[in-house]
Amino acid sequence: MTLQSAAPAAIKEITTRGVVLGGVITLVFTAANVYLGLKVGLTFATSIPAAVISMALLRYFANHSIVENNIVQTIASAAGTLSAIIFVLPGLVMIGFWSGFGYWTTAAVCAFGGVLGVMFSIPLRRALVTGSDLPFPEGVAAAEVLRLGDSQEGAADNRRGIIAISLGALGSAGYYLLTALKLAAATVSGVVRVGSGGTVVTVGLSAALVGVGHLVGLTVGIAMIVGLVISFFVLLPIKTAGDFTHGGVVGDVVNSVFKDDVRLVGAGAIAVAAVWTLLKIIGPIIKGIVDAANSSRQRRAGADLDITERDIPITIVGGVILFMLVPIWYLLYHFVQDTPLQGHSAAIIAVSLAFTLVIGLFVASVCGYMAGLIGASNSPISGVGILIVLFSAILIKAVYGGADQSQSATLVAYTLFTAAVVFGVATISNDNLQDLKTGQLVGATPWKQQVALVIGVVFGSAIIPPVLQLMFTTYGFAGMKGAGDNALAAPQASLMTTLANGVFGSNLDWSLIWIGVGIGAVAITIDELLARRTRFRLPPLAVGMGMYLPMSATLMIPIGALIGHWYNNWADRSGDRAESRKRLGVLLATGLIVGESICGVVVAAIVSATHNSNWLGIPSGFENWSELIGVIVFVAVISWLYKHTQRIAATDTR
Repeated sequence: MTLQSAAPAAIKEITTRGVVLGGVITLVFTAANVYLGLKVGLTFATSIPAAVISMALLRYFANHSIVENNIVQTIASAAGTLSAIIFVLPGLVMIGFWSGFGYWTTAAVCAFGGVLGVMFSIPLRRALVTGSDLPFPEGVAAAEVLRLGDSQEGAADNRRGIIAISLGALGSAGYYLLTALKLAAATVSGVVRVGSGGTVVTVGLSAALVGVGHLVGLTVGIAMIVGLVISFFVLLPIKTAGDFTHGGVVGDVVNSVFKDDVRLVGAGAIAVAAVWTLLKIIGPIIKGIVDAANSSRQRRAGADLDITERDIPITIVGGVILFMLVPIWYLLYHFVQDTPLQGHSAAIIAVSLAFTLVIGLFVASVCGYMAGLIGASNSPISGVGILIVLFSAILIKAVYGGADQSQSATLVAYTLFTAAVVFGVATISNDNLQDLKTGQLVGATPWKQQVALVIGVVFGSAIIPPVLQLMFTTYGFAGMKGAGDNALAAPQASLMTTLANGVFGSNLDWSLIWIGVGIGAVAITIDELLARRTRFRLPPLAVGMGMYLPMSATLMIPIGALIGHWYNNWADRSGDRAESRKRLGVLLATGLIVGESICGVVVAAIVSATHNSNWLGIPSGFENWSELIGVIVFVAVISWLYKHTQRIAATDTR
């Protein structure tokens, strides 16, 4: 269906109430995405839930419009997407270069990279959005939601959507609070002997992971299970064979081997999958951009531009891009002061600026095309980040030349810092063109939406640093000195740090990475054969993530995917209301993520303020019962939430 809705000049798009509402939604969703990204290495798309919330609230104000709601979801979407910067920045703390996340530096990295991402995506709008046949699945879906919500019959759908999000959030937050009080277990685990080796089976009782599984779907869930089996039931038993003789040591040995050896194998699988994914689509990317650019030039010749075709003028875009290089230069220059690189950094700063400009534009094109082809949520954005780190490390090492041990350590940190700016471009470009597609379909003015994208970047940049610092102070990151049992995995940051260290000559066992490359190549082959002969797939990136992540952060995602598959099958049997009922399931899953994530941020703030992880004084002896209670309560909560959502969905009989 093509949605057309011209926006009359009298209708306001950017309003004070819309910006404020977008900012409030940004606060919630960005904090949730930072928490989820650090915990499991995934983030969730915020466009549709933000649109539903916006429509439900702005309906009570006079003169609200579909294009105003579109601006609200655009602001929230841009800010939520920018939170993926946490895939890189924690690496600076992991290697000990930073002792924390300084507010202004962290905010500046997010803001400058994000604004560049917006500017780079503006010239691509005509090429990829209006001048191509790319499907932009999430952009079209968001437009459908906005169109329906703007109608009289959409009011009931909005109310049901708010109920679904709220129920999911309250249910997941409630269970997380029980785990924080130590009344219920956050994980259930046990060590298993396999021959002379062993492994560990750990189930994370996380409602947020159920929601993630629902959103990513059964195909990704199965691929993650495959990766999990390879790591925990093949590699771990082999690598730990003969390393222990009695049960008291098994857990420590298994965890150590997984962290030091098996994760490197997973890193190799992720790296080769990322390269393959980009190689597969680079041809269509180039052809699509060239064809669309030719079409755009023909369309511009003598044509009077409609309001829906007016972008920020290219002269302003170019000026902003060049201006952004000045503060980025200052950030890079300030970064190397009082380090072993001081006085020897002019060449690498120059090449970093060129890298940011040239590779940033290339990355914006690639990510924008990927978003148009398969959707922002399905784009291998973390794979793009891995390649950015690898390419920048190789380039910086080549330009700098010989370096001693202290200089090499600082060069690793400098590489991560440079990559963080370029990754900001990637994350925003991956999302912006989806939003601009939504705007095109509902009759929005592009330049106003592009201004809203910049506003969203500013909001996100202001929120990310304190949440990031709070997570680090309270939980820490896995593998760091002093990190406890609740440390956040920050998997992408850990992986990118490992790869940067490897390029600059640290003690990295490349043989393990090459084993992972081989496993990844096999997964790619199987995926290609399945694609040609069946309707099934085995996404190699998901296999790599299943190998790399700890089981506590992996196993519940496929379970959530199965639950989501069951719910969607039920919805499919409801005839012409199937899509509406599926959307309620998506909103419930979003609520599960948001509720646990926000509760996690709040609990972290309380622990940080009180310096007491047992802040309500629940007796520690209760832990003996917590696993059994946790399993029972968790299953009951998830079951009730999905059953109740079915009942809510069934009330729509139109």
